[in-house]
Amino acid sequence: MGSRPQLAQAQAPAAPVEPTGASAVRPLLPSLRWLLIVASVLVALAGLQLFVFTSRTGSFFAWTIANPLAAAFLGGAYWAAVPIEALAARQPVWAIARIAVPAVSVFTALTLAVTLMHLGQFYLGRHFAAGTQIVTVAWIAIYALVPLLMLIVLVAQARVPGADPPRLARLPGWTCGVLAVQAVVLLGMGVALFAAPGPAAQAWPWQLTPLTAQATGAWLISLGVAAGQALAERDARRLRPAAAGAVVLAVLQSVALARYPHRFDWQSPSGIVYLIFLASFLLTGAAGLAKGLIRPAPTK
Repeated sequence: MGSRPQLAQAQAPAAPVEPTGASAVRPLLPSLRWLLIVASVLVALAGLQLFVFTSRTGSFFAWTIANPLAAAFLGGAYWAAVPIEALAARQPVWAIARIAVPAVSVFTALTLAVTLMHLGQFYLGRHFAAGTQIVTVAWIAIYALVPLLMLIVLVAQARVPGADPPRLARLPGWTCGVLAVQAVVLLGMGVALFAAPGPAAQAWPWQLTPLTAQATGAWLISLGVAAGQALAERDARRLRPAAAGAVVLAVLQSVALARYPHRFDWQSPSGIVYLIFLASFLLTGAAGLAKGLIRPAPTK
């Protein structure tokens, strides 16, 4: 009889094993998914206003942009954000979706600051048409609410249990090098345009007002943040939304130059650097998509 407890102990079921793999991966929070979906719709509308109606911003946008190339650049940047946010929203895993979040948060906060600094140039007041006033009020409301909502949802996302999946599609060394250069130059030029729009605009390959210079700087800073995050992630699967956005950005900005070639300073050093950067976006974006879409071989 003394052996029965030992026999019962030996036959007792083993303790449950903690799940690993997909069940342990931190998912994307539904509220953040919907915020990214709404953001993708909003940037699509802004891109339509700026990239299509470049010469009619006085009727369809929140402020007048006299230089159509400046408007087309901003519109192309907005449209390039559509695949980043929409594809991020489709991801079930937070690690693959988060490439869109820091850049969106930084951009919306900086654009709100630009708006408040130049509020007198926006279509507010009874002497403006009702349609443009509605667009302006919507613009201010969006950029006031989105950074706050993004912060709230990010706090909730951080509390979701789970871990990141392993990196199975690591970036090659040359891609990391290009991303590092992109991050440094974009952040440097973006900060210069944002902090000192007058002097920094002199080094830009097309004419900018202080308002459009700071709006452009907000985009460059957010793109630099995305490049830096891509370098930190070091996995092509996690960069698929940003890689698609990089390709779209390069294509749309090339279309903008083809539409307004006389507005671009082709022979200036800044113009040459700008063209090199467009090529680098296309190269890294295409490489990231190609590598990120390859399924890793199953382990035996």
